Amino acid sequence: MPMKKPIPGIARYDHPAGGWGALRATAKAVRTQMDASDAALTLLRTNKPAGFDCPGCAWPDKEHTSTFQFCENGAKAVTWEATKRRVPPEFFAEHSVSDLLGWSDHDLEAQGRLTHPMRYDAQTDRYLPVSWEEAHAITGRILQAQSDPNAVEFYTSGRASNEAAFLFQLFAREYGTNNFPDCSNMCHEATSVGLPHSIGIGKGTVSLKDFDDCEMIIAMGHNPGTNHPRMMGTLHEVARRGVPIVVFNPLKERALERFADPQNPVEMATFSGTDIASTYHQVKVGGDAAALKGIMKAVLEIEASRGGALDQAFIAEHTNGFAALKADLEATGWDAIEAQSGLGAEALRRVAEAYVKSSATIITYGMGMTQHATGTSNVQQMANLLLMRGNIGKPGAGICPLRGHSNVQGDRTVGITEKPGPVLLKRIEETFGFTPPAAHGHDAVASVKAIVAGTARVLISLGGNLIVAMPDREQTYEAMKDLDLTVSVATKLNRSHLLVGREALLLPCLGRTEEDLQNGVPQVVTVEDSMSMVHASRGKLPPASEHLRSEPVIVAEMARAALPATRVDWAAMAADYDLIRDKIEAVFPDFKDFNARIKVPGGFRLPLAPTQRIWNTPSGKAEFLLFKGLAEDPETTDPSVLKLTTLRSHDQYNTTIYGLDDRYRGVFGRRDVVLVNPEDLAAQGIEPGDKIEVETVFGDGRTRKLSGFTAVDYNIARGSVGAYYPEANCLVPLGYHDPDSGTPAYKSIPVRIRALKEA
Repeated sequence: MPMKKPIPGIARYDHPAGGWGALRATAKAVRTQMDASDAALTLLRTNKPAGFDCPGCAWPDKEHTSTFQFCENGAKAVTWEATKRRVPPEFFAEHSVSDLLGWSDHDLEAQGRLTHPMRYDAQTDRYLPVSWEEAHAITGRILQAQSDPNAVEFYTSGRASNEAAFLFQLFAREYGTNNFPDCSNMCHEATSVGLPHSIGIGKGTVSLKDFDDCEMIIAMGHNPGTNHPRMMGTLHEVARRGVPIVVFNPLKERALERFADPQNPVEMATFSGTDIASTYHQVKVGGDAAALKGIMKAVLEIEASRGGALDQAFIAEHTNGFAALKADLEATGWDAIEAQSGLGAEALRRVAEAYVKSSATIITYGMGMTQHATGTSNVQQMANLLLMRGNIGKPGAGICPLRGHSNVQGDRTVGITEKPGPVLLKRIEETFGFTPPAAHGHDAVASVKAIVAGTARVLISLGGNLIVAMPDREQTYEAMKDLDLTVSVATKLNRSHLLVGREALLLPCLGRTEEDLQNGVPQVVTVEDSMSMVHASRGKLPPASEHLRSEPVIVAEMARAALPATRVDWAAMAADYDLIRDKIEAVFPDFKDFNARIKVPGGFRLPLAPTQRIWNTPSGKAEFLLFKGLAEDPETTDPSVLKLTTLRSHDQYNTTIYGLDDRYRGVFGRRDVVLVNPEDLAAQGIEPGDKIEVETVFGDGRTRKLSGFTAVDYNIARGSVGAYYPEANCLVPLGYHDPDSGTPAYKSIPVRIRALKEA
């Protein structure tokens, strides 16, 4: 039998996730970005009561008792922000925007921290220094010249604090629009839209304490070792006390198989680890809803055969719609479930048996569930499964969406929504004395469509990398040139900053790690984690440049420039963030005693009605909601059509590329790969290591291809392929999204692959 030819940069990784590999990667991040002494002190302040909140993921902090409250990727996020590298005006004098557009995304951000406000000059094709006063005057002049406030898009990144996000939504609403494209539109909007219909709130219901009390975890569509690594400490503890963790994921992800806790001296000394998944089900891409319906169908079978599988009292007292759900499940055949999910009926029945045995179950899920054309319905099916056994509103049980960026949930809580309700609008009017617009505005997809159509004229971005994160870059990149103005508030350079309109401003802001002084007084900002805990964040490092300003100050100064007749005292709030929190409390009563409560170490938890079995739905009950059929995405009978899911590497956070390794998947020094099941490669006549072309099969008349990437044989479900985000975003049609939430279907793109002929 011929030996398999080696593929450059591909090497099997057989060690546990975490462990010494994580420590080595952390040391490398420190060595390449910061002075060792500064790094040590900074990392020790991460996620501590007197320190700052990690700019990475939103997983909560456990009691703030551990010496180390950061993970490998958290260390990368912190050192990436606190880097000693700088991007001064001289850098832009040496490099035109056209030149920089040819750089990789990694190389752009790797240059370091922005130091001065800059203005794009079309004649020289360069960013030139500009004073803060002139920058805000340009913004004010162009915003005042717009005939329609809805021609302006206000984008928010999840790294913005509650205080900055609140001011940003206030600015936009006084200006006259509800256009709030937000990073949550691209990840957990299906949660924010779907769960209110199911349980009356668009958030998770569990706390960290629930993980101590749970008897089972069902983990669906997420890769915590890379995307929310501090969760691994929690899963490690749960696994070591013998709790079953049942995983559904198309790829075998190392952290969900085996993990070594870097804070466990025995595992570190013995080079050992702990098995995480008790069973691992490699569901097909787009097969999660079918798998869930299979588990629920099996629960009904157990109930019919011996009883005790359903919480009949809970269903009768607290829910609506169970009879319709039961009829739908009974009418769904096992053959169809197996074909759609890629899993056998007996495997799903075994999951149901384990679920029925558990008296307290948590379902955790990520974007593998939400980034589908049926993302909202997918979320509701997980809620259905939990409701069948009363697993919401009791200790050790509930639903746990794994939010990405550290304050993406908080931004939503303080008003970043394109669909404001009447209560929010009334409280803004009572608090600030102006009437905010009521008409719904644009989410991320709608905003980009408006840019492409030419109806959007201005894009103001509070952090983030919107255009690179969105689909269909062939359309969007070109359309950006026609905008009257782009304004980017940022810590580092990224590709979106180079997609300039007729006027473009690049405004450097403080990071989480840096001290924020206003009139000599240190300021505190707040964030909300994925379990609704709100806590303070205090940076300590000196700012990267004396020219940096904080996000709240930048937003307030833009608002003053654009709104000459403003009713809001922007200057006072920018000078004292306690005043911002007073106004947040006035608009959102759940923040009662805000300033007092953030002084308590660890902060406070916002109220979650479902934990008290209070259901803020129109019926006053939790709702069982149907999933029509089994297919999450457009189906085809053509066996040559595969489903591509976009992935993030281990050296990556959102669109930020820290490096070119994906250690746990065995990919080193490159990102130009497509991960394919070996049987699918053989069926297509492709050898591992071949250069291939990936083409979207969508039927809208546009051609979308990714060419020259290398095929890698990988342990991924049959019929499924994987490629890195954002490189593969070019394959996602802008119109291919969940109609309920607007979330692009990044996780299930119908494609064909073919080998490229050698030159």
